Amino acid sequence: MPYWRLSSFYFSYFALLGAIIPFWTLYLSDLGFDPLEIGMLAAIMMGTKIVSPYLLGWLADKSRRPMRVIRWSAFLSFVFFLGMFLSSGFYYVAVIIASFTFFWNAVIGQFESVTLSQLGKHHSQYGKVRAWGSIGFIVAVLILGWLFNTIAISYLPIIMAVLLFSIWLCSLLVKDQRHDQIQAHDKESTDGLFDILKRPAVIAFFSACFLLQLSHGPYYTFYSLYLADIGYSKLIIGLLWGAGVVAELLLFLVMSRILRRFTVRVILLISLFFCFVRWPIIGVFPDYLAVLLMAQVMHAFTFASFHAVAVQWVRQAFGNAHQGQGQALYSAVGFGAGGAAGALISGIIWSYNPLLVWLLAGIAGGLGFIIIWRFIAEVPIAQP
Repeated sequence: MPYWRLSSFYFSYFALLGAIIPFWTLYLSDLGFDPLEIGMLAAIMMGTKIVSPYLLGWLADKSRRPMRVIRWSAFLSFVFFLGMFLSSGFYYVAVIIASFTFFWNAVIGQFESVTLSQLGKHHSQYGKVRAWGSIGFIVAVLILGWLFNTIAISYLPIIMAVLLFSIWLCSLLVKDQRHDQIQAHDKESTDGLFDILKRPAVIAFFSACFLLQLSHGPYYTFYSLYLADIGYSKLIIGLLWGAGVVAELLLFLVMSRILRRFTVRVILLISLFFCFVRWPIIGVFPDYLAVLLMAQVMHAFTFASFHAVAVQWVRQAFGNAHQGQGQALYSAVGFGAGGAAGALISGIIWSYNPLLVWLLAGIAGGLGFIIIWRFIAEVPIAQP
């Protein structure tokens, strides 16, 4: 099992995410963009996930060389990002964001497919491999939270460029495998993609994915600005982000045990219930650091538990023949369409009433809970 090669890629990829999520909107604000413009730029960053993962997922399935697609995507994302050093106008930055994230956002869904394929019968160990992504995120937010208290946030693009380059280097370490072996008895492998997508459970599941990530939209877009406006330092902001990912990391490490004790439906319902609770807490109690810390710990449930179940459910539901496209659709519908809608809606409302944004985010999580409760009796995942 290529544990360290897979883990190093996750570490680098999510270290970059640890630079983007807490500090990118602070950087955009430093450039002089207002909340609506920041929301639009964040929506573009998330919106490219709607198209690019599916297109490159189709290419990976067609070529049966997913790592080749991942390597080229990682390299091109680095090349296009270098354009950030040439200008800082709104439309120019929007084009650069659209260009580099088109390739960057396509990488992780395909790598999830590669990871599960290379883990094979040990797929329940996915959480331990993915945990290194959480470690990379934690390392990045802690170091950068301290660093940006001493240097200007304008240095962020240099750090991001270095991390993008490291993602490409790590992709070279993972061996490519041709996905030619499709089990003849795998029912999902004999069904067409649209036959799978028409299943009521699949529709309900992706609807819940959309709503869960829509509820995260304000968090990923405005949480750092929200805390900075209240008066928290960049170090405290980084520590709060880090606390959420520590909780995520711990849950990933024990996820294989949790899957043996609880049904998938129960895990999905718990995740969405915490979405319903977490976001209003952030909106109502921003001045209480202990309460904000408690809300960050809930990230283990609003993200990690849902995601750990989701990637394996997609693996089971879409089979070997459509694995790349299945993971790409999960990324596109949830992180792409849901995240972009959440970012854009929160950008429109934020200047008028930030509390309303957090309350609406909680409602989105509640709607996702109702969908899973009503339309999914159980989502089977084969255990090793």
